[in-house]
Amino acid sequence: MSKNVVITGASSGIGAALAQAFASKGYNLGLAARRIDKLESLAKQLEEMYKVRVVVTALDVQADETISAALRELAQDLGQIDIVVANAGIGGSRRSGSGDISIDKTIMQTNLIGAIATLDAATKIFLAQGHGHLVGMSSFSAFSPLPGSAAYSASKAALTNYMNAMRLELMNKKIDVTIIHPGFIKTDIAPHMDKYPFVIEADVAAQQMVRAIEGK
Repeated sequence: MSKNVVITGASSGIGAALAQAFASKGYNLGLAARRIDKLESLAKQLEEMYKVRVVVTALDVQADETISAALRELAQDLGQIDIVVANAGIGGSRRSGSGDISIDKTIMQTNLIGAIATLDAATKIFLAQGHGHLVGMSSFSAFSPLPGSAAYSASKAALTNYMNAMRLELMNKKIDVTIIHPGFIKTDIAPHMDKYPFVIEADVAAQQMVRAIEGK
């Protein structure tokens, strides 16, 4: 029986690469992102290429109050959800002391609050159905923060800590927790990654991530 995975931020970058990697292994998909046109195009491509079922919904995780309904909709369309990947996130740089923390607030709202809301909504579904697997897209910067990207690094460190606590809380509830900590990954939304060390392509990274998720 095929498993069903939901991925947020799936219209491009790591999210789209993960969608393809899961589809290549026979997973049915629930894809969520702000750009519904890109999701629909990706869904059609994956259905034709891998003969899997793909359902999509528009979702902006900055509007965290909308996340629970979006996940419930995908769960209803798919029948059940086995894995939820809280992947939606943004980058952003700001030099300390610039006097405007609006960039920091947006990063925290998306990368941390949006991810927490996604994971919480998924956990509610998983508790009701008796099983599930939570996956969060953190970053290596959770351990080694990047200068000029303090808010991004902090959002990822907080997400890692939050999910480590979730793992302890849910270990007896048949809900697995996996935290991904990518390094430098080249995507269409991060075109200048070649200057960084150990950079890899998104499709290569996605295959490694799927193996890690399957291995729990």
